[in-house]
Amino acid sequence: MNVTVCQSCGMPLTSTEQFGTELDGSQTREYCIYCYKDGKFEQPGMSLEGMIEMCTAILKEEGMDEESARSMLRNQLPVLKRWRNAGNAQSAEDGTTAPYNTLAGKISSNEPLSPSDAYNPARDAPFYSEPVRYVTLPGKRLAGLSARTTNAIEMSGQGSIGALWGRYFASEHIPAPDAPRYGCYTDYTDGIAGEYTILIGHEVGKEDRLPEGFDEVQLPPATYAVFTSRTGPMVEVVSEVWGTVWTWSHQQDRTFTGDFEYYDQRSLDPEHTQVDVYIAVKERR
Repeated sequence: MNVTVCQSCGMPLTSTEQFGTELDGSQTREYCIYCYKDGKFEQPGMSLEGMIEMCTAILKEEGMDEESARSMLRNQLPVLKRWRNAGNAQSAEDGTTAPYNTLAGKISSNEPLSPSDAYNPARDAPFYSEPVRYVTLPGKRLAGLSARTTNAIEMSGQGSIGALWGRYFASEHIPAPDAPRYGCYTDYTDGIAGEYTILIGHEVGKEDRLPEGFDEVQLPPATYAVFTSRTGPMVEVVSEVWGTVWTWSHQQDRTFTGDFEYYDQRSLDPEHTQVDVYIAVKERR
C-alpha cells in the first residue's frame, strides 16, 4: 500500500478507515477522518500554531519528548497542503504574522529572487519540501549494530534507536571519530507504517571481516533523493529532516530498498550538527 500522510496533521494514513470523507461520502487520501469529514475540516478555525500544539500534546501522551515533538511538528506541518495554502504564515513571538520561510514564500507568490535568496541548506532545509539534489551511488557494505523497530514505537518513547547509538559508540570495534557514520534503514515491511531494520554503523570493504557481535547491511546500487538539515542540536535537526521526508509530495517515488542518515565531520559536535538523509527512489528519467 502506498502510505501517505494527512495534509493537515501529518498522521500516516495506513488504512482506509483513517481516510477523511467528502460531502458525497467518498474517501479522500489527502486528509485523515479526524481532521476532515463530510467535505469540511472538523475544526475549520484551527490555526497552524494550534495544530502544532494539539499534535504535540498527543505525541507527548504517547511518550515522545515534548521539545522534540514540537520541533518536529514546527518543521513538518508548514509544508502540508492545508497550511501551505493558508497564507504560509505563522504567529511570531510579538504577535505579528510572518512567512514561515522567506524563500518558500517568495517562490509561492512569484516574487523576484535576489542572489541572497539562493537556497541555503543550513537556513532553509527544515521548511523546504524538496530534496537538495539527486545522486546515484554504487552499492555499500555497512557494519554495525542493528535492531527491528517501527516509527510508532520510536515515537512512543519506547524505541531502541537511541540505545543502539550508545551501544555502537561504546564498542571497541569502531573507526576513528572523524570517520563517517550511518544510520541505515532497510527491510521495510510496509513503508513508513511498518517494521524496518535500523543499523548504526560505518562503511567497510567487501572482504573485511565483521567484528564479533556486529551485523551488516548490503545496500544495492541506487538513486537517492538527498535531504539536508539545518545546523543545530542533533536531536532536533534529525527529527526535522525526517519530518520533511515524511511529508514529501513524491512518496510514490520511494523504493524502500535502503535509506540512510549520513554523519560526517559536520556532525562531530552534537549541539551543532548537520546531517544528510538519503532516500532511495526510482531512477530518474
